[in-house]
Amino acid sequence: MASSKNYTEVLIGGKVFTLSGFESEDYLQKVSTYLNHKIEECTSSEGYRKQSAEARSVLLALNIADDYFKAKKQGGALESDIESKDKEMYDLKHELISIQIKYENAEKALEKLKEENQELQMKIVQLETEMKNHRKK
Repeated sequence: MASSKNYTEVLIGGKVFTLSGFESEDYLQKVSTYLNHKIEECTSSEGYRKQSAEARSVLLALNIADDYFKAKKQGGALESDIESKDKEMYDLKHELISIQIKYENAEKALEKLKEENQELQMKIVQLETEMKNHRKK
């Protein structure tokens, strides 16, 4: 899937930049929106505004890196949760199959017992009839 490079103009920190990449223009706009939000978040702090331009750049980068590592950690936790749920689902499916087999075997045994019961009921009727006939003699 050979994608063509996309170019889009974005506004970051009040300045227009032309971004290029293989991602969609919407994605590039989303990235610039995120960056603008981080810049606004940092500049709302008086301590940040008092720093030199170099220190502000480092602080902004640290804030972005912090977001990245938190998101990565959350992604890892979600992946672990998915793996755990997948294993649980796998175990439950096997338990369900085992229960279904036991149920089918129990149904077969019940049917066999019903047949035996019917045969015994018939045998009782036969024996009672023989007993009545025997008493009559």
